[in-house]
Amino acid sequence: MKKVLALLALVALAAGGYYFYAEEEQKRLESAAQIVIYGNVDIRDVSLSFRVSGRIAELRYEEGDRVDKGDVVAVLDKETYLDDLALYTAQMEEARVTRNKVEKPFLRRAELTKIGAISTEERDDAEAARDEAQARVQSAEALLQKARTNLKDTELVAPNDGVILTRVREPGAVVSVGEPVYTLALDNPVWVRTYIDEPNLGKVYPGQKATVTTDSGREYRGQVGFISPQAEFTPKSVETTQLRTDLVYRLRVIVDMPDKGLRQGMPVTVKLLKEEGGAKPALPEKDRARKPQQEAPSEKAQPGQEAGALPEAPPAPAPEQSDSGQRE
Repeated sequence: MKKVLALLALVALAAGGYYFYAEEEQKRLESAAQIVIYGNVDIRDVSLSFRVSGRIAELRYEEGDRVDKGDVVAVLDKETYLDDLALYTAQMEEARVTRNKVEKPFLRRAELTKIGAISTEERDDAEAARDEAQARVQSAEALLQKARTNLKDTELVAPNDGVILTRVREPGAVVSVGEPVYTLALDNPVWVRTYIDEPNLGKVYPGQKATVTTDSGREYRGQVGFISPQAEFTPKSVETTQLRTDLVYRLRVIVDMPDKGLRQGMPVTVKLLKEEGGAKPALPEKDRARKPQQEAPSEKAQPGQEAGALPEAPPAPAPEQSDSGQRE
């Protein structure tokens, strides 16, 4: 019985040792096939503001609300801009009436000038009045179009899909041109800001595949989109195994299909996948097009002749004997 227990203990010990060795070997292989770095999620945000000034009449969203591209998020009081539109519309009609009023006398004087009934000077005066009226019509049209644009700009529209991050103003506040009303966090693009040390810099290239893993275990696919050309000291917020005084290079890993699981500033783990067999990334199409032309193939070597050696010159022809020599 004791022998059986000892045998079982030995088998269990051997199995545990093999399991530990297999785990360590798997970790070693994974470490050799990828570069593990750490970073934080970056989400681009935009400040929403009106292109015209006025009093805020309505704010339609709260912080944390999701908006779609083209949604009206805020509205200014339109009364002033409606009055301007009515004013410029009336000025436009007045300018058109004036143009039509001077158009007929000009045409009539142009016909009378042809038959010599009136002087050319009178026709020129009528033409100048017609041109002035036409310029006033064009000016009124420009003012009317501007009034329409200003009225349209009293509605603040979301430029892209996203989430309201901050609500800066409240209804009733008077805002000037460009003063922020909302801050919108965009859904796309989403990337990870991370850093890599100099020894591993040569192993990273734009377009390199990567996996982004959150602390909760969710995994996302991505690729390297940017490598900083300048070195910098390691930021205090970055966790690395090197000293914080080491020089590092900033990377931007773009997440392919982000969702609500990625939040601004969230710490994540990035695994950069190395090329199999140490292969380098393929050259871009423009670089392949600039390959040097291949050298022309050398002439085929003759039998018994070394490759690349020059062929022997043919023997010179023997000189012909003269007639005198033949007689001798």
